[in-house]
Amino acid sequence: MLKEIELSLEKPDELYTISKALASEIRIEMIRLLNYNSLNVNEISERLEIPASTAALNVKILEEAGLIQTELQPGTRGSMKVCSRKRDLIKIMLRNSIHYCDTSHYIDMPIGNYVDCEVFPTCGLASDKEYIDTEDEPRGFYHPNRTNAQIIWFHKGYLEYRFPNTVVQKGNAKLVEVSLEICSEAPNYRNEWPSDITMWINGHDCGTWTSPGDFGGRRGKLNPQWWSDGSTQFGMLKTWKVNKEGAYIDEKKAADTDIKAIELEKGNYITVRVGIKEDAKNIGGINIFGGKFGDYAQHVIMRLDC
Repeated sequence: MLKEIELSLEKPDELYTISKALASEIRIEMIRLLNYNSLNVNEISERLEIPASTAALNVKILEEAGLIQTELQPGTRGSMKVCSRKRDLIKIMLRNSIHYCDTSHYIDMPIGNYVDCEVFPTCGLASDKEYIDTEDEPRGFYHPNRTNAQIIWFHKGYLEYRFPNTVVQKGNAKLVEVSLEICSEAPNYRNEWPSDITMWINGHDCGTWTSPGDFGGRRGKLNPQWWSDGSTQFGMLKTWKVNKEGAYIDEKKAADTDIKAIELEKGNYITVRVGIKEDAKNIGGINIFGGKFGDYAQHVIMRLDC
């Protein structure tokens, strides 16, 4: 399994330390050497043709940044420090999970942070490391570890999220937009498996999108190695938005619900429900992908324009 680390502007000290550690040709070459074998400091010195003291200094910088790890082992002249690579992948998020600018406000909601649900098998959740509870058991959707979910699936029902209402005041919202990676849900996967997926904002129907299938046949770009090739792999990035003209899905009008109707200025939170209507023509389930599954490194993102 990939040993990865995520960096963001919300942890500037960590971002600076690792960026500084990588800003050196010598240290990059050290990491390249450790792709193949664990080496002691003297071996690194010899292969890079640099003094042992220089090698030791740069090893210390990489170790402090958490990019390599060292272990003291017995040597011919006492102990020696053996180095090995600690990370396989570094991700850098240059947008805060809550971001302010002059006109727009963004919130990235982890997919496992729903507050209400009703789900029916086939169903389940998984983190980037393992399944959460047992597949096809709705009880798993109440498991404390559900907040770690990176993929969620169910045949019919819904999930509901609550986004903090921190910027909308006095009815001055111009637009609300919600984007997420989704697809249908079939046993294993079926590329042709239509499903009518609806989004409600503050209880108002904002349109239904018919997903063409539950996609597989190639691995999702972000999927962990343990995830089976025979399971759902990726979705499509879809965007629901509501403005004064109505509700749209990917710029195509989907409902007459407008920004005034959903009353964003009322209450401490904005509800977003995504699911399958009981009377839907195509009840083909839903998969929702988090930042470490599928093709897009995001969870459920809300944008508010004021």
